[in-house]
Amino acid sequence: MTSIFHAHMGADFGRLHPEIRRRFSVGLDSGEACVGRGTMDRIRHGAPFVKPFLRLGGTRNILVPREGRDVPFTIENFPYADSFGRETVTFVRTFQLPGGPHRFDATMVLGPERDRVLDYLGTHQHLASDLHLSAEPDGSLLIRSGQHRFREGPVDVRVPSLIGGDAEVRESFDESTGRFRIRVRVTNRHFGFLFGYEGSFTAEYVDAGRLRDDLRPVREEARA
Repeated sequence: MTSIFHAHMGADFGRLHPEIRRRFSVGLDSGEACVGRGTMDRIRHGAPFVKPFLRLGGTRNILVPREGRDVPFTIENFPYADSFGRETVTFVRTFQLPGGPHRFDATMVLGPERDRVLDYLGTHQHLASDLHLSAEPDGSLLIRSGQHRFREGPVDVRVPSLIGGDAEVRESFDESTGRFRIRVRVTNRHFGFLFGYEGSFTAEYVDAGRLRDDLRPVREEARA
């Protein structure tokens, strides 16, 4: 049984900690989904000029428009076949912020050449990022973003580095606590740190079943 993440990483997938391997083995073959619940120790933003862009993205469930500490957190990773027949895994994160819950949605598919995982962001998949996954020496997972593109109708443009963000995600498993730890940082090569969060969670594995309607994006993008 091979998930989209295993297919992309190949033999490197076997170097991951066993608990990380299981989390990223969710897929149509396994029939399993993963629901993580925990706390983000901190959600933070960069310079003040970043905040309007985060608020705009928040209208389409992209990134998190507010900062916070000790924020209850849920992540739902469910596999399904999208309307184009591609195996897809949801990354729907819900942050229970003081002013009300906020979602950060993404759906991931395997790139055509298996050289990347394609990460569609938000409710309408307007933004697409190339992700490259690798195993670290300690068995943790490192995810780095590559090219970003904006798609809307006939528009298909690469996001320039001046306004784009480079994402780095590290996910590990702490055997002493039985919890996954995650750290997310988004930076801009010109302006530095933009956005990030870090914290920990436990994972429950459930039958993938039929995908709930609220986990599926409003619009799906065919362009890879």
